Parts: sequence; structure tokens; C-alpha cells
Amino acid sequence: MTPPPSPSTATRAFLARPHALYIGGRWVAPLAGRRFDVFDPGTGERIATAAAGDAADIDAAVAAARAAFTGPWSKFTAGERSRVIWKLADLIEQHAAELIELEVLDNGQPLAVAQHVVRNLAPEFFRYYAGWPTKIEGATIPAAPQGRRPGEVLSFTLREPIGVVGAITPWNAPLPMLMVKLAPALATGCTLVLKPAELTPLTALRMAELCSEAGVPDGVVNVVTGFGETAGAALAAHPGVDKIAFTGSTEVGRLIVKAATGNLKKVSLELGGKSPVIVFDDAVLEQVIPGAARACFFLQGQNCMAGTRLYVHEKVHDQVVEGIATIARSMQLGHGLDPASQFGPLISAEQRERVRGYVEAGRREGGELVCGGSAPARPGWFFQPTVFARMSADMTPVKNEIFGPVLCVQSFGDDDLERVAREANATIYGLSGSVWTRDIGRALGMVRRIDSGQVSVNMHAAVDPAMPFGGNRQSGWGREFGKEGLEPYLKTKGVSVAW
Repeated sequence: MTPPPSPSTATRAFLARPHALYIGGRWVAPLAGRRFDVFDPGTGERIATAAAGDAADIDAAVAAARAAFTGPWSKFTAGERSRVIWKLADLIEQHAAELIELEVLDNGQPLAVAQHVVRNLAPEFFRYYAGWPTKIEGATIPAAPQGRRPGEVLSFTLREPIGVVGAITPWNAPLPMLMVKLAPALATGCTLVLKPAELTPLTALRMAELCSEAGVPDGVVNVVTGFGETAGAALAAHPGVDKIAFTGSTEVGRLIVKAATGNLKKVSLELGGKSPVIVFDDAVLEQVIPGAARACFFLQGQNCMAGTRLYVHEKVHDQVVEGIATIARSMQLGHGLDPASQFGPLISAEQRERVRGYVEAGRREGGELVCGGSAPARPGWFFQPTVFARMSADMTPVKNEIFGPVLCVQSFGDDDLERVAREANATIYGLSGSVWTRDIGRALGMVRRIDSGQVSVNMHAAVDPAMPFGGNRQSGWGREFGKEGLEPYLKTKGVSVAW
């Protein structure tokens, strides 16, 4: 087995640094002096160390964010904020090669995925939100408070930044998860304390440097690396934080909500998912088969939108299952920096064991293992793309979010549409889903039945900066992306002026 390609000189130099915390525009050592190791999931080897911030460091970061919010950042015009965000997009493009390598080494994702994120999605996302600061506006209201007559009072609303935001991001897509918090926070005039996942801190640290270079004032963006039970918990409970923006598991989301009750801070949550993919017999199978495979196996199934519950009409069931299994068997597993790699590792040995446990449960409960189902004997935390057929709604892998490359297939007939819709919604989650058919009436009928924040037709997980994204039920609170993505960072003030 050939070793993975070596990263560039710039990336190696970045990895070798004794990474600190970014607070108030300065790199500072953690007050308790603790550090932790960062590992490459593709090899299992240590590649860097990072500072382990805790509650005292969070205090310092929140104080810096508050000072910046009431100080220099509040003096920026909407146009000036726009130019800063646009400059940040330019810098991401200029440093794309380094950010791509850091994203791969941090998370293990294939090179092609990181290239798309860094060269396309991230700059486009920041430029989309760079257009919003000059368009955030209130309204005049024909109100008549205290018996005033028309013309005696002017009533209007102001849209103001909510204040200091605590952002807690997950490990499955480090840079995208950062950008969906950072861009709207900057656009609205908020300040930010970011706690990235301890497994993937690298791109967040590099982005802090780019924010400074883009002209973001000191204290507007602060990065405190560390662990969820210390730094993350302190941020969620902090009385000086006005809002928490969290992406992660539903279990941790519940803890975030409890912690936020101290000062009743606002909370937005983007949580888990168990997305259904529904394929009718008239669907174009040349699109369905690669589309359904991609829906499940993208990022090794480690994404909240993953289409891991596949419902296929009985007339095309065998053809679809075999087509997806053929793709799964042919996917080349490898280190993310290898351009030939199509399928990377899981994030950690612990996550690999979690996935293995769900696969074993599927076997015990009678699922038909079509392909995959084991960890290959190689360095890194790899697990084969796995397909189960003949599954039922009560089986453990069908009911639970695995966050791994495990597809569970069920079949249905012409008389089972209501059952399929009912089973699609028979989960605590409601994040994403897709319907595959040439019949637009049938497609839209099923779209209305699926209780999810996002449903696509003849595609899955149709993400775009302008399209709102978020979940129903225990998949979250609020929306990210689009105009709706600004709302969690804004508050409304009603003003009435009498004369």
C-alpha cells in the first residue's frame, strides 16, 4: 500500500505550529496550559496539537466579543461589512490549496470533496451573504398607539444584531459548518466565539487568520479550541452570550438547550437526520442509482442529510439494489490526499466501532447484507460502504442515525404509498429527503407528505446558499442558508414617535 501524498510546505508549516487560542485578535495560550493531539483519520497518526481551552478562556473570548460588538464593529456601515465579507471570500480562493489540504487532513474526506467546498461552495456562500448587509431593513407600520390619529405618530421597526454569538460546530464538515455560522453573523453585525469540534480544529484556526487579513476588527471573531464538556459547555451556559448556534447530534442539542436556559439566550440547532429516499417504478434509474449511492455514501455517510433509508418500488427493487451495490464495491478507499480516492475514512476509531455495532445489529435482526459490512485491514479508520436489503422499519439500523456508510433498503408496491409516507415520517428526525419519479404530480404529492425541512425531487440534498436549510421535529430549530439564515442573528425593535 503506497503512503499518502505529502502535503505542501505551507500546510506542513501550519501543522507544526504550537496552535493557540484566538481571542481579541491575538494568539494566546490556554490559561490552564493544557493541549490535545489532532489525528489524521486516513492514517491514525498524530499530525498536530491544539490548545485545550476551558471556561476561563471562554470568559476571555466572550469579553473580547462584547467589547468589539459595542465598540469598533458597531461603527461599521452595512457597506463596510459587505466589503469585509467579500474580501474573506477572495482570501479563501487565494489560499484554497492550503485550506483544501487542511480540510482533508482534519476530517479525512476525499480530495474532490474538499476541492468543491473550498473552491466553490465557501466563496459563493460568503459572497451571497456579502450582499445582505445593505438589504437588512425594517418597515413602517400604520399603527395608532394610545388613541393617536393618523399623521400624529410614526411607527416603524429596526432590525438589529442580536449581539454576541456562541457557535459550536461539528467534525463532519469543518469548513462548511464554520461558514454557515460566520457569514450571517458578520452580515448582521454580530460578534462570534467559535468552538470547533476537538477532532477537527485546523481549518477554524486558519480561518481566524484570514478573518484578520480581511479586515475583521479584533474581537469580532474568536476561536477557542477544546472539548465539548469544558469549552463547549461553558460557551452554551455563558451569561454574556446572546445566542448559541449549534450543529451536531440531537443528544448534545438537548444539552445545549438546557444550558441556555440560564439567561434564556436564543438558540438555533441543526441536528441529526435519518433521511428517506423514495424511488418509484417510473424513475430514471440511470439517475437514481448513482444519486442514491451518493446520497448515502457522501462523506462516508457522516452527514446529517445522508439518505440512509431507501424505499424502492418492488418492480425496480432488485435492479436498484444491485446497481448501488456495484457502485459501493467499486469505490476506491484511500487517503483523502490521494486524487484516486473516492471514499475516505471515518473520523475516529470510536466512530468506526459505532458503525460496526449497527451493522452487526442489522445482521442479527435478519437484514440481507448485500455488500460491505466490515473494516478493511489498513491504516486509518476506514469502513466499507455497506448495503442492506430486505430491511423493515423496526430494525435497529433503520431506526437510528448511524452517521456512517450504511444503506438500508425496503421495498413497496402500488398500494403502499400511504405506508411509505407514514414510515418515512416514523422517526424523531425531519431534516431532508428525496423523491424520484417522472410523474410531477406524484412527486409533489409525496413532497407534501414528507415532514422534513428539505425535500428534493430527482436529486438529494440540493444545497445552495440561497435556499433555506434546517430540520423539523428533533432535527433542529431554525434555518440556515438563504434569507432565513439571517433571522437567528437579528432582533426586531418596534419604535413609535409622536409629535
